[in-house]
Amino acid sequence: MTTPFGTLSSDDGAAHTVREIAQQPALWREVDKIVAASRDSLDAFLPPLLARGDLRVVLTGAGTSAFAGQVLQPALARRLGRRVDAVATTDLVADPHGCLAEDVPTLLVSFARSGDSPESVAATALADQVLTEVHHLVITCHEQGRLAREHAKLPKSHVLLMPPESNDHGFAMTSSFTCMTLAALLALGGSAYDGVAERLARAAESITGSSAVDRTVGALLESAPERIVFLGSGPLKGLAEESALKVLELTGGTLMAVAESALGFRHGPKAVLNDRSVVVVYMSNDPYTRKYDQDIYAELCGNLPAGSVVTVSADSGAGTEGTDAAWPLPGLDGVEDVALALSAVVYAQLIALRASLARGLRPDNPFPSGEINRVVQGVTLHSLHH
Repeated sequence: MTTPFGTLSSDDGAAHTVREIAQQPALWREVDKIVAASRDSLDAFLPPLLARGDLRVVLTGAGTSAFAGQVLQPALARRLGRRVDAVATTDLVADPHGCLAEDVPTLLVSFARSGDSPESVAATALADQVLTEVHHLVITCHEQGRLAREHAKLPKSHVLLMPPESNDHGFAMTSSFTCMTLAALLALGGSAYDGVAERLARAAESITGSSAVDRTVGALLESAPERIVFLGSGPLKGLAEESALKVLELTGGTLMAVAESALGFRHGPKAVLNDRSVVVVYMSNDPYTRKYDQDIYAELCGNLPAGSVVTVSADSGAGTEGTDAAWPLPGLDGVEDVALALSAVVYAQLIALRASLARGLRPDNPFPSGEINRVVQGVTLHSLHH
């Protein structure tokens, strides 16, 4: 079949993944409408909590859903002027007393594609058990998932459902990740993000609708790299983490993928580089932060073969625009990095898709023997005793 990502045959095992990457701009517009339609109920739920000076906000999820929290945390802490922490459910379930050591009023924001992963419901139950006062904002793509069903009628919970199409059928989370992240940004960030969904959608459409982008991604992978590194600062570090996970998932772990911050990379992780490595640097829209991104880009260009290092950037002053190494995010100049991440991740999704196909894998199910599953299995939940 002919897609915005080139020509794929019906035997490629990529139909779900291709569709779910391509549908994101349309779904973001739908998320914008969903949050607007939910504004009255959100305003009844959130502002009284956020007005409390002692409230802690915890963003939680597992895997990709945890990275949604990492992308959002710096921006929401600054926007809300309070303590906001990103804590993975996998950490919270394993060490609830450590993750929730302070018994303060808490808003637990749970991200879950299906809401059926073992840790999803356990994290909310443990928070209720460990803390005196907890309120829950559940953002999920599956209305019939256990998390949504259990919190739908609880007085201290609010469930925000994403468009049904965002409940990805492919193995890896793509549209579910971006929809839930955008929903949280709009719900918690309020009017500061009016109009941002449309700008993000247009930028993403310029990527998914471009055969030139598909060729550019193909060129980066043409050397059959052994290792790929994603670097980003602030909210874009969470984006780098998600990008690396997409590559690991869709290539069945056959392409080593690493994520770090621009500054942190020099402190040991740079050891991963060899002459079969490629690097993607996410350029911050913040002029101060971007200086560090530019520095690491220039340094790596001197360390690696030509064409091995690329930037993803919205800003015309980022220092690499107009070259083959610059992958654009048109129309996003001045957009906060937390929002920029949602369009930028489409490039990583395409890299992961193309790398998977190049290895003869089926992106919709890169683990046909079932050693890793779409919804995590094999977790034994243990009772917590005070």
